[in-house]
Amino acid sequence: MVAARLDKTDWLILKELQTNGRMTNVELARRVGISAPPCLRRVRALEEAGIIDGYCALIDEKKAGFDVMAFAMVGLHRQSEADLVAFEERAGTWPLVRECFMLSGEIDFILKCVALDLSAFQDFIINDLTAAPNVDSVKTSLAIRRSKFETGIPIGDEQS
Repeated sequence: MVAARLDKTDWLILKELQTNGRMTNVELARRVGISAPPCLRRVRALEEAGIIDGYCALIDEKKAGFDVMAFAMVGLHRQSEADLVAFEERAGTWPLVRECFMLSGEIDFILKCVALDLSAFQDFIINDLTAAPNVDSVKTSLAIRRSKFETGIPIGDEQS
């Protein structure tokens, strides 16, 4: 996959939208130093190219009542492509799993999970995750606190 060729204005648009995806096109255009019509064309082109993949609200898990954030490290019995894809598809159906990464090394997958409470997380581990086909091992770690939270990509002066 070839990285997209973005110019300075594209990078500025991406940087601003990562900070506030709800700003109006007029405000975005003002911040990046172009008029509104070309700004809107650029945003639409970034969306059509898949560089901007979507927009969402960032919700504070704790304030929304989800008191448990945990990570589950999963090892599979078999790692054929079909087995890996099957696990990814299954993980996609579990509401408590918010992110799923396939890894290299000793662990096949790491799952970021949020749950209302420890009991709900334990139920998920026992009834869903360890019971899933091809799951060999599961190790879990509870998050004590989040030390850093950044979305998107690091856009610095070298891009913009």
